[in-house]
Amino acid sequence: MPDTPRFDQPEYLVLGRVLRPHGVRGELRVSTMTDYPERVGELETLYLSRDIEGKDAKPYTIETVRLHQEYILIKFKTIPDRNAADRLRDLYVLIDMEHAVPLDDDEVYLYELIGLTVKLEDGTVIGTLSDIMETGANDVYIVNSDKHGSILIPAHDQTIVEIDLDNEVIIVAPPHGTLPWDEAEEG
Repeated sequence: MPDTPRFDQPEYLVLGRVLRPHGVRGELRVSTMTDYPERVGELETLYLSRDIEGKDAKPYTIETVRLHQEYILIKFKTIPDRNAADRLRDLYVLIDMEHAVPLDDDEVYLYELIGLTVKLEDGTVIGTLSDIMETGANDVYIVNSDKHGSILIPAHDQTIVEIDLDNEVIIVAPPHGTLPWDEAEEG
């Protein structure tokens, strides 16, 4: 196991993105990009940023939070009306790492997976995980292969066999036809 981690812990994690005002009193409709939207109501402060990494993050004190359908409705103390709320469209809603939900032993933050080697169960190296696309139904791992370019692997219980952070590897069993060499075998 390496002495230093291969990733830098970010200062913030993304909870969602401001979609639009909700009503006339300054409430915001926020898309949910967290597995724990109910936890947002326990917080005092969230951060808004144009940048997903929070480089220009500004703190906002929460007045109220409620869940509505698949959205989080947030009212900040300094946002008095719809016009002020409308100026916050498309900003990322962030939480600082200090207040992030502690994970169970079998859970990982997505940022921890970037840079891991992706292998098949037989040990064949596919490439390096370069990004994760959150699609709603399931995440899709974008694996950078020196030989085949970008390979998309759906991330769900049937395809992700093991995530081993200590050895910096993800073992996968992608469906037939997912890998470029699957097509070569058929031809």
